[in-house]
Amino acid sequence: MRTKTVTITSPDGLHARPAGELVHTVKSFAGTTVTLATSMKKVNAAGMLSVLSLGLKAGTVVEVAADGPQEAEALDAVVGIIEKSN
Repeated sequence: MRTKTVTITSPDGLHARPAGELVHTVKSFAGTTVTLATSMKKVNAAGMLSVLSLGLKAGTVVEVAADGPQEAEALDAVVGIIEKSN
């Protein structure tokens, strides 16, 4: 399992468009589980409603974790999407 901590810096937070891109990317890594966790909640990143339920606003610290055969690639891709949306 690999993890990385990212802070949401976009004034709009992680809204629907980047969240949709994130979910689509996570689903492309079959056999690898990606989770997003805040201080309050942890969710599977393969579900749009789960990701949006985190309410990722500016300043929120998120731990991204990937576990599986493509964990390094999945982690880099998800962190890249979050950082790009910032």
